[in-house]
Amino acid sequence: MMRVPIEQLKQTTLQAILNSGYDASEADIILDVLMYAQLRGNNQGIIKLTGAGMPKSADAGQIRIEHETKLSARLDGAQNQGMVVLTRATDMALEKAHAHDIGMVGTRNTCSSTGAIGYYASRIAREGFIGLIFAGSRPAVAMYGSYEPLFGTNPLAIGIPSAAKPIVFDMATSAMAWFGILEAKIAGKMLPQGVAYDPEGQLTTDPAAALAGAIRPFGGYKGAALSLIVEVLTGPLVGSAFAGLGYYQHDWGNLVLAINPELLVDRETFLSNVAQLTERVKAAKPLPGVEEILIPGERGDRLLEAVQQAGVVEIEDNLWTELQKAAARA
Repeated sequence: MMRVPIEQLKQTTLQAILNSGYDASEADIILDVLMYAQLRGNNQGIIKLTGAGMPKSADAGQIRIEHETKLSARLDGAQNQGMVVLTRATDMALEKAHAHDIGMVGTRNTCSSTGAIGYYASRIAREGFIGLIFAGSRPAVAMYGSYEPLFGTNPLAIGIPSAAKPIVFDMATSAMAWFGILEAKIAGKMLPQGVAYDPEGQLTTDPAAALAGAIRPFGGYKGAALSLIVEVLTGPLVGSAFAGLGYYQHDWGNLVLAINPELLVDRETFLSNVAQLTERVKAAKPLPGVEEILIPGERGDRLLEAVQQAGVVEIEDNLWTELQKAAARA
């Protein structure tokens, strides 16, 4: 493992993003999303810039509003990078929620991953709204009972404001995130048992075989059902591709919701009760061997605090080497 100063990591990452064809404003957005993940130990960070990376599409145009009401909108991402498009969608959802208590914005026709979607849910929660984010992607996950890749890893994130720290829940509906498998491949590590199939439908711990095959849904048929629902919300609902149907090169759909809790309850009461709830959960009787009950997002926040205090972050040697190559690329 390499111990890399945070500022050096940021500058190297920024240069790799700029080398991928993005302008300064786009690069700042992408850097912010990637650092949110990387400094919290999330596998949606700088790994995205390695290998083929995520170059700006030659087909990228102007993001435009295709349909809008006072509560909702749908954006044509015009083959722009997912983080740039979802940031715009989150901005719009928040504007509508501030004005009308609810904002719902869907996106279609983005060309790549939106990164760690807890980033957007956290933004919404910090502004005092409940945030829900759903993100689609290319087919990589099999339905329960099948080994054919049909769904994206289909993550969902929920941000809840609180009088204490917000609750930020972010998870893929696959047994393992796609970039987690890529990260294992780069690091030369094997996968946990039972998370993926090879192209012939046999369970595999080889990340290369898993990337050529399919990832299993988490939690058996329950996780598969949840993945199916996210596929609906990020495909048919927003006019994007789904289950490989209508999929042309890149067409990733997303959905953002921002909800004012005051629609149902006094704000201060809600924030206080959420804080009280988290305190009660953390005070629950632990099982033998469990040192502490953690709230969603707490582990990542602690890692961030530790990294910021130390001023350095640990990165796999191969990953750092790949990032430096991307930053040096003309």
